[in-house]
Amino acid sequence: NAMKEQSDAEFSKLRTPWKWTIRKRVWDLLEEKDIARFPRPVHHRIPNFVGADQAAARLANLPEFEEASMIKVNPDTPQRPVRHLVLERGKTLLTPQPRLRTGFFSTICMETLDSSLVKVEDCTTSKGVAKWGTPVALNDKYYVDLVVVGSTAVCPQTGARVGKGEGFAELEWGILSAQGNLDASKCLVVTTVHDEQVVNDIPSDSLTKHDVPVDIIVTPTKEIRVPNRVPKPAGIFWDLLSPQKLSQIRVLRQLKSEIEERDGTLLPSGPAEVLPPLAKRNGQRKNRSRSRSRKEGKPSTSNQTK
Repeated sequence: NAMKEQSDAEFSKLRTPWKWTIRKRVWDLLEEKDIARFPRPVHHRIPNFVGADQAAARLANLPEFEEASMIKVNPDTPQRPVRHLVLERGKTLLTPQPRLRTGFFSTICMETLDSSLVKVEDCTTSKGVAKWGTPVALNDKYYVDLVVVGSTAVCPQTGARVGKGEGFAELEWGILSAQGNLDASKCLVVTTVHDEQVVNDIPSDSLTKHDVPVDIIVTPTKEIRVPNRVPKPAGIFWDLLSPQKLSQIRVLRQLKSEIEERDGTLLPSGPAEVLPPLAKRNGQRKNRSRSRSRKEGKPSTSNQTK
């Protein structure tokens, strides 16, 4: 139909359109089978799913988790139970600012906080991290033992994964490995997903050189140790980083400037790109606009257009 053709046409303008085919199929499936959980719809998100708690509990029983001191976890909703267990087990949580909009990373360790004032649950959201966490600067020294990422789909044979299409897991990995905060050749990457997100049609030979595969896949029902993981990248591939993406991320512009000043030469720039759409917020933007208009004593946009 016309809507599908329009959607396909929009996806075809994005980089790696084959990934969008897989993303849309998985997002649609999770919604159709009612596996998806808040926030919904899961399209253009790392999808939350039934059993995220069970998957997190399985992950926390891995020996690699038990041995790790600092664990980086993405800020998305399905990994909130993972962040909770990292803190509950007395480890240090490293988590990025969502989309690296206003900063870089923050760390939280419950041992450094007053337990009479703050509970673990308070520190597992982006707002909680902003309130209770310690901001990390680009050149701070620390070492990441384990990385947990969210996925839309992941391959059990090669560890190739597809995220939500914005590339932040890869950028964060690139920055951390470039700055010596993790060893790309040794640091394990784990993802928690629903069993329906484990797929066999991600073409590993079509991945871009910055894509970060996973070593272990954890679902609510099982643990999969990837037998033939594709190689992990290290550092930032500036020749793939578009001006559009670079303009959004202050910490990347800072790093680029520091490297160019140190080396006395300009780094390459990637080709221009159409950035992917963001997730819908179930009318929240419209509501925000209305409430802001009311506070300012102005008619809302919706009333003006009627």
